[in-house]
Amino acid sequence: MRYIISSIIIAGLIQVFFWITHNNLVSLIESPSNRVESLSYTPYYGYDKKTLSHKQIERDLDVLSPITRKIRTYSSIEAELILDATSHKILPMDLGIWLSGDYKQNDIELQKALMLLKKYPDRIENVIVGNEVLLRSDLKEAELYAYIDYLKEFTDKPISTAETWDIWENNKDLIKHVDFITVHILPYWDKITIQQFNSYVLDKYNAIHNLYPDKKIFIGEIGWPSNGYNNVNSVPNLKNQATAIREFINLAKNNSWSYNIIEAFDQPWKGALEGNVGQYWGIFDANRDLKFNLVGDIELNQFWFYQMIASIIIGALLTIFSLRNRKLNFNHALAYSIVAQGMAFGLVMDFTYPFTNYMNLGVWGMWTIGTLLMFPLVIMTLAKANELFKSSIGTPPTRVPSLNQKLETAPFVSIHVPAYKEQPTALAQTLQALSKLEYPNYEVLVIINNTPEEFYWKPIEKLCVELGERFVFMNITCTGFKAGALNRALEQTNKEAEIVAVIDADYVVEPTWLLDLVPLFDDPKVAIVQAPQDHRDGDESIIKTAMNAEYAGFFDIGMIERNEENAIVVHGTMVMVRLSSMMEVGGWGTDTIVEDSELGLRLFEAGYIAHYTNRRYGYGLLPDTFEAFKTQRHRWAYGAIQILKKHYREFKPSAKKLTPNQKKKFITGWIFWLSDAIGPVMTIMNLIWVPVIIFVGVTIPTIPLTVPIITAFLVNILHTFILYRIRVKASILETFLSSIASMSLQLIIFKAVWDGFVKDGLPFKRTDKGGGKAKKKSDNPIKYETTLCLLLLISFFALIFTNNTRIVEIYVFAATIFIQSIPYLSAVIMRFLELYSIKKQEI
Repeated sequence: MRYIISSIIIAGLIQVFFWITHNNLVSLIESPSNRVESLSYTPYYGYDKKTLSHKQIERDLDVLSPITRKIRTYSSIEAELILDATSHKILPMDLGIWLSGDYKQNDIELQKALMLLKKYPDRIENVIVGNEVLLRSDLKEAELYAYIDYLKEFTDKPISTAETWDIWENNKDLIKHVDFITVHILPYWDKITIQQFNSYVLDKYNAIHNLYPDKKIFIGEIGWPSNGYNNVNSVPNLKNQATAIREFINLAKNNSWSYNIIEAFDQPWKGALEGNVGQYWGIFDANRDLKFNLVGDIELNQFWFYQMIASIIIGALLTIFSLRNRKLNFNHALAYSIVAQGMAFGLVMDFTYPFTNYMNLGVWGMWTIGTLLMFPLVIMTLAKANELFKSSIGTPPTRVPSLNQKLETAPFVSIHVPAYKEQPTALAQTLQALSKLEYPNYEVLVIINNTPEEFYWKPIEKLCVELGERFVFMNITCTGFKAGALNRALEQTNKEAEIVAVIDADYVVEPTWLLDLVPLFDDPKVAIVQAPQDHRDGDESIIKTAMNAEYAGFFDIGMIERNEENAIVVHGTMVMVRLSSMMEVGGWGTDTIVEDSELGLRLFEAGYIAHYTNRRYGYGLLPDTFEAFKTQRHRWAYGAIQILKKHYREFKPSAKKLTPNQKKKFITGWIFWLSDAIGPVMTIMNLIWVPVIIFVGVTIPTIPLTVPIITAFLVNILHTFILYRIRVKASILETFLSSIASMSLQLIIFKAVWDGFVKDGLPFKRTDKGGGKAKKKSDNPIKYETTLCLLLLISFFALIFTNNTRIVEIYVFAATIFIQSIPYLSAVIMRFLELYSIKKQEI
């Protein structure tokens, strides 16, 4: 425990160092006062642009009065709401008249403006006819001129129109119709860095002044967003917004400029029109809280202390929960603690995302789903990291059994070989190898089940006679698939048998298998002795090399670590079980299609011990095809969910049959299946989000939708390439091929998990092995993977090539999309390797 506590303290200090050096409190140039000349104000709120009540508008102007001399409006309809709600106020305004291509609405705006000019002459200082009308091409120049000239006939107030600096540069006739120039200079939209902000504004102002030296210039919009996407080198954040506003106010004072800052309050409803940046231009947030003062230091993140404490606590809890009661050294504990702190930081930043961003219904939905899916990915990533550190820099395994024990007694072993439509040549090799075992006291039950075709069983019957009395031939019809056949075999098992051993019909065993491993049963608590699966045809083709390498990782990495906690996954070949213990817990179960793993769990629940050795004692045959490879994995994953549904009560905290570490190992194993199954769910979710990003430009909930996927991918890469070198002793090519094979199974695992939760009693599907070339020419088994792969790659390139403003979040999201395509691309590669292997064999 001292290693855990020490590592938590060190990792926590790293977290503290990160936060306190993150420039949370910054000192910027101060404005000459805490008051600005003018602020843009619109009387709306919320995500659906609801109109504020008179009381709310009055409250807003009470908030703005101490900080601004006047307000600018954009529509006479909006201005009427404001003026009527605050008739007793003295805060003046520049009256905006909204013009568009809707001529009828334009007339309403003009008539409303004339009425307001008569009703509130003392509240209105200037009139701005149209806002960026020419920029949007809503009206022709002559039409805009006509509206301006028309209004001049009815008021003596100064009149202008608002356009960006380039429109004023390129439309020289516009100056003839206005009393003063209202120019918009927005460096953010012009892709200017915050460091160039003042020089850019000065340059554009001087350019307009030099063109029209006799006209008064009013900067109608100036500002910077506090959040949202970057626009190439223009980065929106609170520090840059405060820098822009403070520096500009100084610049304006020094040059005696008239100006209006956009805007008073954040407007969440603009997210649907201007993308997520449009929501964050206010110097107040949507809750009417001032984001920063114009003088004094600025706190960029008011939640930082709470986020830091929460990250440290969550990281510490993750570390304690994962490492307690484990055999570990300081290196292992420290490395894991640092990763746990990193994952805790990601979780905290995700949880606080809604407090720092405006969330419409769509963003809430994506954030919620992404956050829920984060949890299994975080658990899986931490489990992989734990296994990586344990195997690379941690304590070596201590429960690997000694194989040098002397055989004092030779308990009778009954070897069961179930065979359902197995190739006779492969089964014959298995039986011939069993006849050569260097063990004195055993029998072999060959259980041909549900196989009426003589082609499969007639040669085996003859071979059993030739091999002698040890070999018992059974030709039965039964229910319950493989488990049913094995239960029938128990009825004919020799009465002297103390141990039942099971091997698949395609396995060729080493002569010393029983001789080496049976002595482990001298301990009466031992109920299971398991040896790994391996294969003798891995060099037959490149696709089989990939499959074989993928299997090896589980047996040389995962099973070794599970064995340390007496929590191995029993698999139904190369396994020996104490017969009395098996019968005590009810024999082979027929209510799942993974009778081997389910029996192992029942034996653990009964308090028995298992031993695992990663020494190879048997070599079977690999699946014939990629489709058979997928079918086998579907059976394993589906069976795992069946076991979860059957045994979940034993994993409650109050359950006592399993140790806490056994519970962790089995729960983690199930989470591995679930996390693989989550991949396609997140794929579909992100594919739905792609057109929204491209065509609407709304925000991406970056952390829940990208960071867990990228982190899990990177951890998986490190886990595979480091541990395959250390534990599996695989070459770089074999490691790469194993990764391709493993990732190619994501979609079939999703189907298996889905089937496991919604479908009961799916039949056992045998894995085609040793079937010859003809069976390898199957229909396309990857049509769904190919479709998803194409959709993801198209989305990836669409995001990259449409990201004209080089938004960082979109590049991150595109990278996530590409990572999500890799499993489906891997399936395409596996199919290509299969076809290549077939073609090579046919030459």
